[in-house]
Amino acid sequence: MANKKKKIEPAVSKKTQRTHRQTITFNDIEMDVIKNFCCKYKITKRTKFFRETIISAILQKIEENHPTLF
Repeated sequence: MANKKKKIEPAVSKKTQRTHRQTITFNDIEMDVIKNFCCKYKITKRTKFFRETIISAILQKIEENHPTLF
């Protein structure tokens, strides 16, 4: 029997693929705070930390400001 190759699908769909790049800069004091925080809480992936923190802050603000009927 011949070995059949399985089709490998990408782990990330087109909708969730990150294609929009943003750049952020910090001053020395801000960078020291970030480094200390990441070291204290053992955060190794700063990019993921920044992304999750920004998105959670946005979602929280949207939740606070949702329209009400009364």
